[in-house]
Amino acid sequence: MGRLFGTDGVRGLANADLSPELATAISAAAAGVLAEHARVGGRRRGADARPVAVVGRDPRASGEMLEAAVTAGLSAAGADVLRVGVLPTPGVAHLTGALDADLGVMISASHNPMPDNGIKLFAAGGHKLPDVLEDEIEAHVHEAAGGPPVGAAARPTGRGIGRVRDVPDALDRYTAHLATATPTPLAGLHVVVDCAHGAASAAAPRAYAAAGARVTALHAEPDGWNINEDVGSTHMDALAHAVVAEGADLGIAHDGDADRCLAVDAAGEVVDGDQILAVLALDLLARGELADATLVVTVMSNLGLHLAMADAGVTLRTTKVGDRYVLEELRHGGFSLGGEQSGHVVLPAHATTGDGLLTALRLMACVAQSGRPLADLAAVMTRLPQVLVNVPVADKAAVGSSSEVADAVAAAEAELGGKGRVLLRPSGTEQLVRVMVEAPTQRVAGEVADRLAGLVSAVR
Repeated sequence: MGRLFGTDGVRGLANADLSPELATAISAAAAGVLAEHARVGGRRRGADARPVAVVGRDPRASGEMLEAAVTAGLSAAGADVLRVGVLPTPGVAHLTGALDADLGVMISASHNPMPDNGIKLFAAGGHKLPDVLEDEIEAHVHEAAGGPPVGAAARPTGRGIGRVRDVPDALDRYTAHLATATPTPLAGLHVVVDCAHGAASAAAPRAYAAAGARVTALHAEPDGWNINEDVGSTHMDALAHAVVAEGADLGIAHDGDADRCLAVDAAGEVVDGDQILAVLALDLLARGELADATLVVTVMSNLGLHLAMADAGVTLRTTKVGDRYVLEELRHGGFSLGGEQSGHVVLPAHATTGDGLLTALRLMACVAQSGRPLADLAAVMTRLPQVLVNVPVADKAAVGSSSEVADAVAAAEAELGGKGRVLLRPSGTEQLVRVMVEAPTQRVAGEVADRLAGLVSAVR
């Protein structure tokens, strides 16, 4: 058994890499580890000391199987389970805090194709687990896999076994939370929302209509197999066409578990995560709500965002790729906005994780309140052409220590003269180095990227 946890939980081919047995083991280990931390931290005492876990899923077919396995693992470990059914990932995170649970479990593979699935874990309060807790849970799973079968004496019995109950108003609780987080009415706005046949299919149309928008829903008929199938935030052509055909003000695209969103303007042009961050940052700045006038982004954010924020007097804090690192920086610095180009946006005053529905509501509120079309608001930043080349290499470490590569990168950056940038980033899971170049034109970006990719591939 290799490393289980990636940058966003445990993910793999359902019933193969991610089997029911593994899901049960992960859940039981998580219940044990977090129950111990709850006891040490004084969250649970006395007769009611056993942990409580919230369990949700996206609508992919394998989620039914894995939900049963997760529930079995948790209850067998002595945890009480609150099943919230099909709900966006941020809804599970919110309810983990709202229901005072010790653990939240979301069964989803986000934007991945239907055959995949995953398990995302949240600690008390709905926060993503820090690396140290993931490592502890993983160690328990490996230990159990390598040891003798666990006998009945090692498990709770009788009244010690966890109970399972459903939370029938889970969706209502989540959409009510969204309403309080976005008080600006959206009356007069017509939005087309692509739900990716995923977890947003019920929640997004309901939340946007409740805020006052006229809603046209696309791809909101999940059947267990069609999630993310040429739809949603990774396939936006149908949304762009529908916005133009409907004469709508804008479109919103979610992924399978709705923790992210991208947008299109009235002309069908894509508004990416960097542009959404720029719009929201300037709105918060104008309201005096952008803490320390600081925006948290990853190293992959477009240089155009850096330039636009510098012009506006906003400081950028940059992290490694992955929304968990954005979250860590937000919490550490007490900042109020952060996110990724992919559409993961975090507003810590209202959510503990990226929430695509919340992001969309706040973006639409900016349009409604300003009276300006989304295209005008998004024009605050100009996206520089960006080229990304994945280069297979024999040794990532050798590339990182190569003086020849370092000199070539420095020369390329000097050539771009502050109007572009170069980033070399080793893959976390493969023998690849990602070469990213931004430049004033697509041609220049491509030429520089190809040149550097050739040099990187030759390193031995």
